[in-house]
Amino acid sequence: MALDATGALPASRTEPDGSAVVRILSYNIRSMRDDEDALARVIRACAPDVVLVQEAPRFFRWRKHAARLAAKSELVMLSGGATAAGPLLLCSLRATVERTEDVLLPLTPGLHRRGLATAVVRFGAVRLGLVSCHLSLREDERYAQAGLVLDRVAALDTPYTVVAGDLNERPGGPAFTRLTRTLRDGWETRPWGSEHTFPATAPGARVDAILATDTVEFLGCGVPTAPDPTDLTAATDHLPVLAAVRLPAPA
Repeated sequence: MALDATGALPASRTEPDGSAVVRILSYNIRSMRDDEDALARVIRACAPDVVLVQEAPRFFRWRKHAARLAAKSELVMLSGGATAAGPLLLCSLRATVERTEDVLLPLTPGLHRRGLATAVVRFGAVRLGLVSCHLSLREDERYAQAGLVLDRVAALDTPYTVVAGDLNERPGGPAFTRLTRTLRDGWETRPWGSEHTFPATAPGARVDAILATDTVEFLGCGVPTAPDPTDLTAATDHLPVLAAVRLPAPA
């Protein structure tokens, strides 16, 4: 699927040597308050193996809404949602689920509760850790939450781990920098597509990112341009970030 002039992002596959190419999507969906059908079309156009969602529905019948989005996107629910205070994980049937855990982060009075949706999945013999996050709007809390994300990465104890989400901060900010001291930024490592993610109607800031441990090989990472531009602006107020990564076969 040729997504833009820079060339096609690699398709999902398992290589003869046992390594896996996995397509990963990160997307803030604003509680599905916009055009749900456009949202599903964008996700399908990206052909992801896993989707790390932020601002999933959290209130009345939230599981029903999340399941409906998964079905429309030709995916299944993996973990998260209200039980993670908004982050959600979806996956294709290509992924085998090993374990999941929803983590609530410490609550600062007067601010929104934040959490993490985490999982360990397998693609063939390759084990991949996933962490979907949506960091605070307040700088000091956001910086502390970045440290908790790194703690969770260590606790997953997987050979490959991807962290993705709405960081509510541009590259170079304290929380973003704290994360990238340990994790590699997909856009900086292998830029592809376009860069800025917010706001969807006139993107001027990169506040959403896909990060990974240095064992993960980025084949391309950025905002996809293939989905219908009308769908991209109708679906939600953020643009998605799509990456293809290669996970070497275990020794």
